[in-house]
Amino acid sequence: MKAQQTAPAKAEKGRQKQEGNGQNMYVIAGLGNPKKEYDNTRHNIGFSVIDMLADKTGISVNTAKHKGLLGAGYLNGQKIILVKPLTYMNLSGECIREVLDYYKVDGSTNLIVIHDDISLEPGIIRVRKKGSAGGHNGLKNIIQHLGKDQFVRIKVGVGEKPAGYDLADYVLGHFDREEQVLMKQVSEEVCEAVQMILEKGPDAAMNVYNGRKVEKA
Repeated sequence: MKAQQTAPAKAEKGRQKQEGNGQNMYVIAGLGNPKKEYDNTRHNIGFSVIDMLADKTGISVNTAKHKGLLGAGYLNGQKIILVKPLTYMNLSGECIREVLDYYKVDGSTNLIVIHDDISLEPGIIRVRKKGSAGGHNGLKNIIQHLGKDQFVRIKVGVGEKPAGYDLADYVLGHFDREEQVLMKQVSEEVCEAVQMILEKGPDAAMNVYNGRKVEKA
């Protein structure tokens, strides 16, 4: 006779099944650096977007595991995991690989990475399904850890560094007051793009968002 499972055992089995069902789950990771001093810097725009998504969905991104801060919930009925790597930018791939492995998520189809891009003007975002790191060390590390460059990323323009500026100083520099207003509007646009990717796929989001620029209200 087959032994009956206890209620706790059934619950645990259900939890494991849910965690392992990565085909129905998206990992949305915003790149940045973890210390307070990096808040509102160009390099941390990915973190800022995750914070906005968390506010919109009611997800608390406060579970420390897999070398990052994680929060699980739903966006329009779609199960999502919001991720802020705590490895510092240049080692972001360590966290993202662990999260994908744990939840059995296919990074080629169900991962969205949000990051700053100095080759784009402020107010411009670009959705891409694959591509090189383009000099971005966080992306470079993710590609190394995943062993491929095929994953959706949303590039958020922060502007080219002025002549004579050190690149590190520029990307770690803080947005001024006017830039903060614009980047809040841009972050809203990125959140909309994420939602469209979940509902209609990256091609639809590329068609809508890659050809326009957010102007300061």
